[in-house]
This record gives sequence, C-alpha cells and structure tokens, in this order.
Amino acid sequence: MTTMSSPETRTLHGGALAVAFGAAAERALRVRERLTPRALPGWLARFLSVPLSAKLAGANATIVIAALGAALVTHRGDAEDQKLLVLMVAALGLSLVVSVGLVIAALRPLRYLEQTAERVSGGDLAARVLPSPLADRNIARVGRTFNRVLDDLIADRARARRLASEVIRAGDRQRAHIGRELNESTAQVLAALSFETSALAAASSDPELTERLETIRGLTSDALDQVGVLAQAIHPRVLDDLGLVVALNGLARKVRGSSPAEVDVYADIGDSAISDAHSATLYRIAEEAVANAVRHGWAERVCIRVTGTAAAVRLVVSDDGRGFDVETARSGPGLGLFMMQERASLAGATFSIDSGPATGTTVEVMLPLMTGSES
Repeated sequence: MTTMSSPETRTLHGGALAVAFGAAAERALRVRERLTPRALPGWLARFLSVPLSAKLAGANATIVIAALGAALVTHRGDAEDQKLLVLMVAALGLSLVVSVGLVIAALRPLRYLEQTAERVSGGDLAARVLPSPLADRNIARVGRTFNRVLDDLIADRARARRLASEVIRAGDRQRAHIGRELNESTAQVLAALSFETSALAAASSDPELTERLETIRGLTSDALDQVGVLAQAIHPRVLDDLGLVVALNGLARKVRGSSPAEVDVYADIGDSAISDAHSATLYRIAEEAVANAVRHGWAERVCIRVTGTAAAVRLVVSDDGRGFDVETARSGPGLGLFMMQERASLAGATFSIDSGPATGTTVEVMLPLMTGSES
C-alpha cells in the first residue's frame, strides 16, 4: 500500500521539524550560557590576580592573627601560660616565614621559564630553560617540554630555510640559463634571419618583394631588440662581464626609461673583491628594492649607494616614497621582502629595512667578504 503525502502533510512535517530544531537550539544555548564563565566582580578579580606568595602570606598571617586572638582571649596570666603564648607566637611566625620562603623558592623556576620565553619572543631562539635544583618534577617537565618545542622549532626553521635557499638558487640558475639561451641561441637565430632577409632584399629585382622583405627585416630587428631587453631583465649579462657597479647603472637607466622616478647610483667599492655570486645577490636585492619603491611606494627619487672595503661591501637603497608598515609586510602574502631577506641571509649578510610615511624606505645590506675561497 502506497501512502501519498499531500502538501498539507509536508507542511505539517516541515513545521514539526522547525519546532524541534528550534527547541534543540534553545536547549544548546541554555547549556552554553551555563558553561560560559561569568565575569568576576572587580574586587575578586584583583584579589585573584595577587601573586601566590602574597596569597599564602596573607592566609598564614590570618591564621596567626586568629590564633593569637584566641590565645589572648583564653590567656590566664600565669607564667606557664605566658610561656605557651610566646612559643605559639614563635611557632606561627616561623611557619609563616618558612611557608612563604618555600613558595618563593618553588616558584623561582617559573620565573626562569618566563625569562626564557621573553628571550625567545625577542628572537633569541638559542635560549633554553636551564635545570634548576629548586624545580619539582612537574615544573622540570614543563621546562624540558619547552626546550623540546624550541628544538623542533629550530629544526623546522632550518628545513624551511634550506627549502627556501634551494628555491632561490634554482630560480637563479634557471634565469641564468634562460638568459644565456636567449643571448646565444634565440638572438643569433634572429640576427641570422635579419641578415638573410637583407641579402634577399638586396638581390631582389621585384620592388614589391623587396619592400616586403624589408618589412620582415624590420620586424626581425625589433624582435631581436626585444629579446635583448628580455635577456637583460632575466639575467643581466653585464653583471658577469663588467661587474656590479656597471650593472647597477644599467638598472638605473632602465628604471628611468620606464617610469617617472629619478634613480641615481653612487658607488665607491675601493679594492673590494666581490665574487660573481655576491654581485648577483646585491644586484637582485637592489633590483627588488627599486621595483618596490617605484611600483608600490610611488617614489620620485631613488638612491642606490654601494660602498666597500677589503672586508665588506655595503648596499643602501633609499627612496622618498610613501613608506609602509614593515611588520605588516613581513606577515603579508608578498614575497619581495622575504626574498630580499633570504638572499642576504644565504650570502651571510645582515639585512635591515626602515620605512615610514614621512621618511620613505631605506633598505641596507652589509655583506662581509671572505678571504681565500669565496663562495
């Protein structure tokens, strides 16, 4: 037997379900209200925030005062009773001192734990909770667990940095390979095509064909110029051939030609022996800093300053742009700041950035130069 549900029946069922769901939601809300901790009165909250040693001292002092009050009430005034009263006062006072001293000693390892956490929060990941003879088993276990968490954190950071370094190096190798292929293969093919087209145009006696060949030659020359610009952007050959200073001047000319910003380069590297790898690192950081200043900072003037000695080379890129919040940028989705920091770190350099609405942005890299074999 088949039962057909009418629209009225379906409406009745839907209404019953809605009532049931509503009742369940109301019961859940009441349970949540019972489980939610209520706000404590102000005086009680202030009392509970008092340190444990002070609470214990207050409790013991209350006990001592109550005991003394009881003793004074029952005091009969004879010699034996006075001795007993003195002994009671001494015992209660000693109990108070010992109890507070034990609590302070027992809580001292927690203070060491707090100091270690503050050092880690300040960036000192080498900080560790040292074993304390005052720590009981529970507090000692907390310290060991905290140290294990720090060890795991350092290991994870080391793995992440190795991965980041491999990504950066692989990207640099790929860019260099593409740049060489564009210069040595694609550019040569286009140059040969342009030469052959010119030869055919010179040998042709048909004016219409000659005109079309000249058009093809012009397009080929344009494509050759664009390939050169692309190869320079991917991997500046001048960086390998003529060094960091010439490459930075080329970067300044390129930015001046493509944006209204004025870019100046001031270089005095003296007798610094900068390796190809270090030159590439400094160039890429300067390139990213200039691009950020022009693209995001709306800077009108950008200054690239590179100075060096036999021991170190210093790169400073400053602009008069609108600036930004550095901490927000560090935690943001952009990779520009992260890539600059990682490149500097991989080269063993120190990296700093200072930015503000009224001061623009200044990126500084200090790169020590190794003697002997340089990576």
